[in-house]
Amino acid sequence: METREMIYDVMDACLLAGKIMLQSGAETYRVEDTMTRIASSLGVELTHSYVTPTGIVFSVEGTRPAMTRLIRISNRTTDLKKVMQVNDVSRRISGGSIGLEEACSQLREIERSSETYGIWTQIMAAALASGCFTIMFLGGWPDFLPSLIAGGAGYYFVAFFHRLIPVKFFAEFVGAVVVCVVSLGFISFGLGNELDKIIIGAVMPLVPGLLITNAVRDLMAGHLVSGLSKGAEAFLTAFAIGSGVAVVLSLL
Repeated sequence: METREMIYDVMDACLLAGKIMLQSGAETYRVEDTMTRIASSLGVELTHSYVTPTGIVFSVEGTRPAMTRLIRISNRTTDLKKVMQVNDVSRRISGGSIGLEEACSQLREIERSSETYGIWTQIMAAALASGCFTIMFLGGWPDFLPSLIAGGAGYYFVAFFHRLIPVKFFAEFVGAVVVCVVSLGFISFGLGNELDKIIIGAVMPLVPGLLITNAVRDLMAGHLVSGLSKGAEAFLTAFAIGSGVAVVLSLL
């Protein structure tokens, strides 16, 4: 029979793994499956987990009183490298190559690790992607540079305002406004031909593609609460982007 202290340590490891994955953009069912596998591999059976985008509840049966833990998820981003690293730790735990103490140490190291790319690298990547999206949407090469600059500026303002005011809707609204204003500026100076193609390409880095994908996958896996909440968040993000563009164009 496992001691309560050992079970608490296993629960800590499971919750830390789930927290990292959920904050990094993993699907709900993947988080629950990883937590269950880690607990089972470490000798704790009959576990239950309930995961939503804003919290994780993890419980162990067969103890008196019942052992249940809850953690709150406040910030969520996209870092698939951390998801991959936690999955790798989970596989090594299942394979018996590492134990509980080493697994906890590696998970804490993953949690402390900073973003893979700096903010300016992300901005440059978003700018380049914006220009390429414009060409993909049948825009002309004269529209490439305006879209590149507008997309980079919009992504910069989204990152800046999200750190200043942690309200996702507001940051993306401002980013869309900046994209539209910069695009209009290029068109007014004769640099660029098709305003719609420039704007569409420039806002694409702001579109919540991963969030939409995870919402659909969670719904298909039967996680209705998580799927609907992620779908609502994706809808609000898309609405913020559309509202920002519409406000600028309506003031012309």
